[in-house]
Amino acid sequence: MQYFNHDYKRSGTLWEGRYRATVVDSERYLLTLMRYIELNPVRAGMVAMPEDYRRSSYRCNALCDSGKNSDWLRPHPKYACLGPEDAVRREAYRALFSAAIDPLDLGAIRDCTHKGWALGGERFRAEVETLVRRRAGSKGVGRPRKALVGPGGNGV
Repeated sequence: MQYFNHDYKRSGTLWEGRYRATVVDSERYLLTLMRYIELNPVRAGMVAMPEDYRRSSYRCNALCDSGKNSDWLRPHPKYACLGPEDAVRREAYRALFSAAIDPLDLGAIRDCTHKGWALGGERFRAEVETLVRRRAGSKGVGRPRKALVGPGGNGV
């Protein structure tokens, strides 16, 4: 462990930290989440471009024939919907990376992942809560406000 930590300029155990996962509404968030994951090494300053990171699926999704050059990656149906042919899908996938991820989406991804919430809209979260019988999202910040009552007992 000390050898690994020294070589990679890190500390602690290899598996330190908590495993984090979340249920994702693929209709709305899957491609954004794929961008988020594949841009993590870029945001961390490890590489300049996502294709430079060896352990990323970006190269398979954006640069090579999906089914031909990878024996470990199976394209998600949402990825397959990007185009009728591999070349069209790869071009569409690369185009997704030309714009920054919306800061609200970035915040939602981080919140849901760190807190174990479902990543999706209110309807999706309600469905997840019904299935798993536990809270799947934020219920708002703080307690509800008390109604203001005027001098005659009437609300103001």
